[in-house]
Amino acid sequence: MNVDLTSWLLATTLLTGVLWVPYILDRMLKLGIPRALGNPQPKDWDEQSPWARRAHRAHLNAVEGLVVFAPLVLLASRVTGDGAALAASAAATYFFARLVHAAVYLLGIPGLRTISFVVGFGAQLTLASVIWSGRV
Repeated sequence: MNVDLTSWLLATTLLTGVLWVPYILDRMLKLGIPRALGNPQPKDWDEQSPWARRAHRAHLNAVEGLVVFAPLVLLASRVTGDGAALAASAAATYFFARLVHAAVYLLGIPGLRTISFVVGFGAQLTLASVIWSGRV
């Protein structure tokens, strides 16, 4: 597998994997550790900070995006081998778009959130185009 593609897939996976931390910390502060570690109840969300609820939604959105991104990266690496400059650029763009998306979602900036989401989607389309065309 292409090292650049592997690196961006790893970075994106790790980013997605840590996006739960802020809202869980808020949950512990707002609900207390025993309640935060228990089974979530619908009323618990009402007690969380608005930014933490947005952080939770950003995490869910990142997981949904990773389900599409990861197979595209794996397929692009298989199709292009080691010369996947366009695919690597698209993967890097996706990572940074998701990083910005998570930050602006947490901060509650809807316009930038939408733009960063669309940029990430464009990166996914680019990866799909690389796979479809079989080009480097």
